Amino acid sequence: MKILERIFGNYEGESVIEYTLVNDYGMEISCLNYGCVITKIIVPDRLGKFENVVLGFENFEDYTELSPYFGAVCGRVAGRIKGASFELDGREYRLADNNYPNHLHGGKKGFNSVMWTTEIIEEDNAVGLKFFYHSSDGEEGYPGNLDTTVTYFLNNKNELDISYESKTDQKTLVNLTNHSYFNLSGNLKRDVSEHILKLESDHFLELNEELIPTGKLMDSRNTPFDFNHGKRLLSGINSSFPQNVLVGKGYDHPLVFSQEGENTVILSDEESGRSLLITTDQPCVVLYTGNFIEGPYSIAGVRAENYLGVALETQGFPDAIHQPEFPSVILNPEEVYQSRTVYRFFANTVGD
Repeated sequence: MKILERIFGNYEGESVIEYTLVNDYGMEISCLNYGCVITKIIVPDRLGKFENVVLGFENFEDYTELSPYFGAVCGRVAGRIKGASFELDGREYRLADNNYPNHLHGGKKGFNSVMWTTEIIEEDNAVGLKFFYHSSDGEEGYPGNLDTTVTYFLNNKNELDISYESKTDQKTLVNLTNHSYFNLSGNLKRDVSEHILKLESDHFLELNEELIPTGKLMDSRNTPFDFNHGKRLLSGINSSFPQNVLVGKGYDHPLVFSQEGENTVILSDEESGRSLLITTDQPCVVLYTGNFIEGPYSIAGVRAENYLGVALETQGFPDAIHQPEFPSVILNPEEVYQSRTVYRFFANTVGD
């Protein structure tokens, strides 16, 4: 196992480094010390062909100018916060309204667009990186000095293990996720509409016109949101179901896991034979089918089109601070925020 380094760009006078983690079986994960951005994940298909299965750019400037959070860690709070404000202990805090009139993924300069201090980790059967960031009291409107560590580990089981830890000196909000867009076809040969998703979830969060949870848990049964037995993403993209139409024909919804504790998500592409098994300790996964990726730019040489990637953002419930029934995302000074999600890649061999 090994770790490679190269200079990828420059941001505010600092060198942006791309680190590439390589295991003994040829799997590679490349990531930046800017936003903890995952730029590439190289894994084999059923024929043993290694290709990239996430959306990312070849040039650093594209991440600062064009990126819809490709591969980045989102925080302090992932998702939208209604009205770009919240109240804690009787005091109102105003946040950046970067998704006017709401707050999105930590603000104008969230965790996705800052430089992180990096430490290399090398073990017998794993290599990894620890990323550190100090978010000062008042940054993007949030209270408290928040120290966050994000750890990426690659092992010989073809697993990417991502863990998060945060500590604060004042009551604040924390809800972190990684915003990678997956496309298991390899090198963006096809869109993700034929990808099959499977997870145990009986409810999803209803969204309003501003794509913020209304507080209502919707029953998934007999809807395009029932993935208990596996369903192609196309079923939601082509659906006339109001919640699918609302988000631009597709999905941009928190799917609530049926059980507490550890849960799994399986994404698969029949043609390439690749599958991704996600295991998480978070209560929901936000499924986003890239409904608004289309634009006058390219992604690794491929024209940006809708549905070119699917994000599976494991996290706490979005806008939980405004919904008392949702699991809390408040972090107190005496507590430690911790979460972990593992991404395991595998492929069915010929004849399976």
